[in-house]
Amino acid sequence: MNDTTFDPSPGETAPGGQADPPAQESVDPMADLRRERDEFQDRWLRQTAEFDNFRKRMERERRELADYAASEVLHELLPVLDDIERALEASAGSTDPAVATHHQGLELIHRQFSDLLRKRHVSAVDALGADFDPNLHQAVSQEYSEAHRDGEVMEELRRGYLLKDRLLRPAMVKVATRG
Repeated sequence: MNDTTFDPSPGETAPGGQADPPAQESVDPMADLRRERDEFQDRWLRQTAEFDNFRKRMERERRELADYAASEVLHELLPVLDDIERALEASAGSTDPAVATHHQGLELIHRQFSDLLRKRHVSAVDALGADFDPNLHQAVSQEYSEAHRDGEVMEELRRGYLLKDRLLRPAMVKVATRG
């Protein structure tokens, strides 16, 4: 006889004619259901978070687009405000009744224009007397001055504006120097 041993795979018949029973898996249907439930809940939470992030991103982009569109229109209107302010300066102190009447009308228009800008969160850049800031000011000239600090804005040639915290137009300024 042959001394070799027979190692049957599960379900194969051994030389003696007996079959080994297949290995039984311990199947707990409740554990499978819990695992499946946890997987679905995890997927649901991830999808909910993704959707919430998407919604917030869309809202932020919508606000930024609206601010950008408003900034384009406001930027185009600022030269009109500059002209109104120059006309007010030119007509100030006139004794001519016709000029005084026009001056009052210009003041009314200027006030309405300023209220509109304030309502749209537009504010003027404080330049005069401030230290020069290249993020807010555009230096067009520099002048020696003993009366001002080095780098101080000594004259505002054109007013700058902010839309909320974003620069709409830099202030054109003359900067003092001591050296």
